[in-house]
Amino acid sequence: MEQYILLIIFIVLGYLFGSIPFGYIISKSKKIDITKQGSGNIGATNVSRVLGFKYAFLVGALDILKAVLPIYIASRYITNEWYMALVAISPIIGHIFSVWLNFKGGKAISTIFASIIWIIGWKYALILLLVWIVALRTIKIMSLTNLIIIWFIPLLFWFQTHSFAYLTISLFYILIVYWTHRENIQRLKKGTEKKIIKS
Repeated sequence: MEQYILLIIFIVLGYLFGSIPFGYIISKSKKIDITKQGSGNIGATNVSRVLGFKYAFLVGALDILKAVLPIYIASRYITNEWYMALVAISPIIGHIFSVWLNFKGGKAISTIFASIIWIIGWKYALILLLVWIVALRTIKIMSLTNLIIIWFIPLLFWFQTHSFAYLTISLFYILIVYWTHRENIQRLKKGTEKKIIKS
C-alpha cells in the first residue's frame, strides 16, 4: 500500500485514539461531569483537583497510552519522517478537539509527552519528566511549568534526531501549548493563576 494512503489511515486512527476523553469517562464513572467542575478541562490537572491524584495519574497514563499506540503502530509501516511527524500530531489534535465532546478537549500535555517518548526514547523522556517534576515542585504552578518546559523540546528533538521533521513539530508543539494555555496565560498576567502545589 502506498505510503500516503497509510498516512491518511494512521492520521485518522491517531485522531480517533486521541479523541477518547478518558478524563471525562473516568469522572463520569464517579458520577461527576469533569467539564462542569474546576476549570472544565478533561485533563489530569483538573481531574486531580476534582477527584484526587490517584485518578489524575490514571487519566494521565491513559492519555499517554492513547497517543503512543497509534504512533507505534504507524511506525511499523511508515518510514518517512515527515509522515510520522504528522501521525504524531494527530492524537494531540484529537485530544484538544475530541469528536466525542463536540470538538472540545484537553490541553495536550500528556499526548505531546507520548510523542516525546517515541521520538527521543523513554530514557530521555523519563529524564525530561523528572526535570518537569522538579520544576513543578519549584514553581508550584502547573501551567507556568508547562509553558517553560515546552521550550526545551526543540533542543531535545534536534540533538537526539537531527531531523528537520521532528524539529518542525516540536515548534508546532510550542504553539499548541501556548494556545491551549491562553486562559492560563491571562490569569498568570493578572496573578490569579492557582497553585497546584501549596507552599
